This record gives sequence, structure tokens and C-alpha cells, in this order.
Amino acid sequence: MNTEIFGVTATYVVTILLAIPLGKYIARVYGGEKTLLDPVINPLENVIFRFSGIDRKSQMNWQQHLISMLTINFVWFLLCMFMLMNQGWLPLNPDGNPGQSADLAFNTSISFMVNCNLQHYSGETGVSYLSQLFLMFLQFVSAGTGMAAAVVLFKALKEKTSGQLGNFYNLLLVSCTRILLPACIVVATLLAFNGTPMTFEGKDHIVTMQGDTVGVSTGPVAAFVAIKHLGTNGGGYYGTNSAHPLENPNYLTNMIEMSAQMIIPFAMIFALGFFLKRKKMARMIFGVMTAGFLILCVPTIIWESQGNPAIAKLGIDMSSGAMEGKEIRFGSVASGFWSIATTVISTGSVNSMHDSGMPLSGMTQLLAMMTNAFYGGCGVGILNFFIYIILAVFISGLMVGRTPEFLGKKIEAREMKIAMIVALLHPFLILAGTALTASFPAITSATTSNPGFHGFSQILYEFTSSAANNGSGFEGLGDNTPWWNITTGIVLLLSRFLPIIGPVAIAGLLANKRSVPQSAGTLPTDSATFGMMIFAVIVIITALSFFPALTLGPIAEYFSL
Repeated sequence: MNTEIFGVTATYVVTILLAIPLGKYIARVYGGEKTLLDPVINPLENVIFRFSGIDRKSQMNWQQHLISMLTINFVWFLLCMFMLMNQGWLPLNPDGNPGQSADLAFNTSISFMVNCNLQHYSGETGVSYLSQLFLMFLQFVSAGTGMAAAVVLFKALKEKTSGQLGNFYNLLLVSCTRILLPACIVVATLLAFNGTPMTFEGKDHIVTMQGDTVGVSTGPVAAFVAIKHLGTNGGGYYGTNSAHPLENPNYLTNMIEMSAQMIIPFAMIFALGFFLKRKKMARMIFGVMTAGFLILCVPTIIWESQGNPAIAKLGIDMSSGAMEGKEIRFGSVASGFWSIATTVISTGSVNSMHDSGMPLSGMTQLLAMMTNAFYGGCGVGILNFFIYIILAVFISGLMVGRTPEFLGKKIEAREMKIAMIVALLHPFLILAGTALTASFPAITSATTSNPGFHGFSQILYEFTSSAANNGSGFEGLGDNTPWWNITTGIVLLLSRFLPIIGPVAIAGLLANKRSVPQSAGTLPTDSATFGMMIFAVIVIITALSFFPALTLGPIAEYFSL
């Protein structure tokens, strides 16, 4: 057990140490400074922009950024729908996988487009190689979209008075070519050398110990797994995701994949400090997020490593922890750590079945997605946290009797209205979807594997995962039905773009305001005290919004053991 704890601790610490120089590199990329990759990447980018006819140097205001983002995402959605519904006759389909139904293709297309990768199909049998490649493309550009939106915020906070916030298409492309692609090449190579398949051949056939010949799905797995984690996407090439022995062969690949899904969200926080030349503020933000992560992660590891008391009463040894639904090659500690890392980061990949975790572990996994502010996904984690900064600045300003200010810009009624809409949208989508589904007994009885408190948790988890752009599931839910495909698809769409539109709009409004000179009465927004204020705002909003629902689900299940 001590070795397992050392393994996850070392993974976490090494990821932070690697994220600091990566954050400096990211700041240089978005600042337009020279980097070592320029001789290789510049020609590629020039060809793309020449072919597209886009002037990468033309400046956009915040409205133009949002129009460009929504337009290109709509095009990707239509292309993905066509490919998934027609993959049966399209090329690169050696296993003969059929096309998806309209409602499943709708859900899958939106899910991958919004960086969620909620999968209501089994990866190796639900899509062809061509579809997997297009979904891989969406994993790149969806992560790049979130990072580009975050950079609009960076630029707005840096500029004194300017509505010109860079070019969306340029920010999107450099996010993919200069950050995600090089990192993916490194991670995919490491995975391939450790046994993860990377081929376009069909199923490999093996003979079992019983003498039966069975087919094992292969494909371009290593490349898919690399971007699924580095882009905080989370969609599994195989149905069992990173619990599959080919997607995650050993403990080393488990550490690599855990680190991969955390490193860019960490680095984006440090990049903010380097870009704005406000390293102290970046450390404050990282400190608040880390405190929230550890408060969720440490108890989960303890609960999972202690085992299930109901099983222990039967005289079964629980020294290895609660191993139901977990892989022996990873153990209960690494599985517990992964379950919180993937829900806090909003990756959504799994190396164990969350449906089999301890009840309170399910609660912390839910809370990680309900807060949706500790680290978060590529780019959008910063945007989500920015909303809480605005709320904390406003409340703090009222407490000290001053007009709320952030980095020299006044926070006024328009900014607060947008921030409140975004903050309340998240619980509204989760709770409304859960309540609506629970009100139809025919749906709950037909799709949940447990009629009790755990069945309610399965419903709550599905909508929480959708609203947090996470994509993981309790997996005891029969979710490939028109009801689940359409309702979660709508939640995915609203919960992706409105929380991006809100912060970008606030950033644009702030960028156009004149800077207010700092004085002795200016509230320092990079101090530990302000960090505690932000943390308190996050906790209060989350508790008031979700405690009743958690009581009906995982908390009630815990007391029923």
C-alpha cells in the first residue's frame, strides 16, 4: 500500500514540476515569441493558412471570436454526424462496424465536439477506423478551442484598453500544432513501446486457454489515447476505456496517462502567470485549486484502500482495498487517485468502474464535477475559475465598501449578471435533467441497474458528467436510448458553449474599460486571503446547489451499508 501511495504522489509531483516549464513555453507560444519548434511548425501553419485564405494577423474583438468559434464547431458537428451515420459503407472499416442511429450519432458528435466524449457506445465495436480518426481530430480541435478561448481572457487581462484580442483561428491552430501535437507524439510513442497497438489492420485473432479462437480489436490506439488525455477529452478507444489492457497495459502507462491528463491544465495556470507577468496570482490560483483537489482526493484514496465493510463482514480479506471493478495491475490507491484526477480535470477517462466504488467515493467524484473549478479541462478550467474570481471580487468589494475591481478594471452590473448566469447554469442543467428523468419511472426502471439510492446516483452522475464536459459514467446505466442520447446531448451543448461565451464576454467588456490606478484601498487579488475568499465562494455555491441531491444518492447509500 505504501508503494502505491508513493506511486501516485510521485506522479502528481513530477507532473507539477514538468508543468512549470511547459507553462512558460505556452506563454511564449501565445505571446508570439520564438520557440525551438518554429523551423518545423511555421511551414506547416503557413500552408494551412494559405489554403484556408485566413489572415492569421487580423485582429478580432470578443464577439468575432465567439462567432468564429461557433461557426467552425457547427461545421465539425455536421461532418461528424455524416461520418458516423454512414461509416458502414465508408472506407477504413475492416471489421464491418455498422453506421450509428441518428440519436446516437447526434450525441456522439456533440460529445466529441465539446471536449466531453460521453460515449453511449462501445469504442471498438461502435465506430470504424475512419470514424475513430475523425473523432481523434475532434479531440485535438475541441481542446484547442478551449485553449484559444482561455487566451482571449489572457489577452483581455493584459491589455490596458483594447478590443483587439488576437485571431481565433490562429490561436486554435497554434494550440494544436505547437502544444498538443508535439506532446501527443511523445506520449503516443511511450505507449506504443509499452504495448498499446498502433495499426490499421483489423482484429487480431488469438487462441484462448480453452482452445477457442477469438478476435481482439486493434487499430490506431496509441495516438487516440495520447490526445484523449493531453486534450482532457477522455473518450476510450475501447469500451472499458483505460481499464482495457491494450489501452493501458501496465503501471508505467497508467502513470503516463495520469500525468498526461493533468499536465496541460496545470501548465495553463502557470502560463497565465508568465503571460500577464503575475506569477504570484498564478500561484494563488494553483494553490486554491490544489487545496480543492486534495480535499477530494485524499479521502477517496482512504475509502477505496480500506475496502468495503459489508464485504469485510463476510470474512473476506480487504487488505488490498475495495477491488470490485478495479484492475489488479493498478490497485485501489491508483484507481482512487485516477477517479478524482479525471473528474476534477474534466477528462472523464477511467481505469476502474466508478459504479463499483464506495458510496462516498462516488460523492467526491460527483463533487469534483459539480464544483467544476479545480484545474478543469484544457483552457476551460481557467474560464470556469474566472467566474468565481469575479464573484469573489464583487462580494469582497461590497464587504470593504469599494467598487469591485480586478486587475485595474471595475466589475459592474453587466459583468456580474453574466457571471451569475454562468454560475447558476451549471447546477440548473444537472438538477433539471436529473429531476426530469427521475419523474419518469419507465425510463429509470428500464435504464438503471439499481432501483435504490445507487440508481439515483447513476442518473445524477450522467447529467453531472455531461454538464461538466467530463464524459465518465457510473456505467451501470443503459444510456444508448433516444432519451439519454438527446437529453444529455442538449446538456452537453449548453454546458460547453455558454460557460465559454460568458467569460469571454466579460473579458471583452473588461478589455474595453479604462484601467483604474491602484491605491492603498485596492483589494489585492493575488493574496492568500483572497484565495480563501474564492475557495469559500466555490464551497458555498456548490453546497447550496447540490447537497440535497447528494443526500438522496451517495450519502443515503453510505448509511444503508
